[in-house]
Amino acid sequence: MTQTTALACPAPARKTGFVARFTTMLEIRRQRMHLAKLDAHILRDIGLSDEQARSEASRPLWDAP
Repeated sequence: MTQTTALACPAPARKTGFVARFTTMLEIRRQRMHLAKLDAHILRDIGLSDEQARSEASRPLWDAP
C-alpha cells in the first residue's frame, strides 16, 4: 500500500507589529475608497445608505478597528 502525503507549502510570513498594523490600515483605506465609488443601488443591496457609505469612506487612515 502506497501512502501519499500532501506537498508542504511554506506558510506565508506573518507580519508583526508596525508593519502588520500599517498593512491592515492600508487595506481598510482601499476598501473605503471602493465603498465611496459604489452606486446607490449597490449600497442598498448591501444594506447601507449613501450617508453611511460616505461617513465610512471619509474616516481617516488611522481610524481603523
